[in-house]
Amino acid sequence: MLVLLRISIGWHFHSEGTSKYQQGDWDAAPFFANAKGPFADQYHALVWDHDGAVRRDPEYTKWWLGQYRDRAAEYYSFGEREKKQAAAALEKLITNLNLLLQDYANDLEEYDLGRKRLETLKEDDARTGVESLAGQIETVQKENQAKIRPLLAEIDQLWSGYEGTINSLAAPNQRAASPPFRLRRPRSAMIDTSVMNRIVPYFDMTIGWCLILGLFTPVAALAAAGFLGSVFLGQFPPGTGPTSSYYQLIECMACLVLASTGAGRFAGLDFFLHLLVRKSEADRADAI
Repeated sequence: MLVLLRISIGWHFHSEGTSKYQQGDWDAAPFFANAKGPFADQYHALVWDHDGAVRRDPEYTKWWLGQYRDRAAEYYSFGEREKKQAAAALEKLITNLNLLLQDYANDLEEYDLGRKRLETLKEDDARTGVESLAGQIETVQKENQAKIRPLLAEIDQLWSGYEGTINSLAAPNQRAASPPFRLRRPRSAMIDTSVMNRIVPYFDMTIGWCLILGLFTPVAALAAAGFLGSVFLGQFPPGTGPTSSYYQLIECMACLVLASTGAGRFAGLDFFLHLLVRKSEADRADAI
């Protein structure tokens, strides 16, 4: 039963990781943005540019996208003609960004005022300690975030269009010979979803293969338990029904069972690792 449990959980992680990898544009931001519970603020802060500070700054945007343009020019060996077109595309993006900021000026002002109001509400212990009042803070936070979401979505479209324009400047044979030059997002924190989006698919696949093969099972199972536990805490307290996060908690507990029972030594590669360790310890004992 331990072998079946190990392989089942391993296959779950492997299939999830493979799906995220094949999707290509998988994004952890929706999960963190919709987190609730006592650690909601910490989860929200992990969303890349959650307050739009990066995307709302024309000067920083111009600098960052200019860096991307220069790297793309080197990647594709652009000539003077392509470099001028790339520079013109960036100027057009900045112009459109400024127009968007003007169009959404009132919403941005309300959003910034709403953030200050939320900070005041969260500092009130009387509100955070009462469930109904804490729910009111969560409602206000969602309403405030909705004010900036349309603007950020339009800015994201500008960035995506700019990325497509830069790659389209390459000659057909260059695009056929090389993968597209991706526009990476600047980090808004040491660890945010721009980093997690690249790591999590490989993390899931690695954990999956380790559990399926029974290789480094205690380490892999503890890592899986920590991951699932963080998912559960992000939706605490969990609801009921098909979208409940209780199944992550149950799978987390199952991973702890795998980590504490040496499940990889049963029909797994950990058997041979354990054998080598025991042989080494026996040889050391004989030498003494």
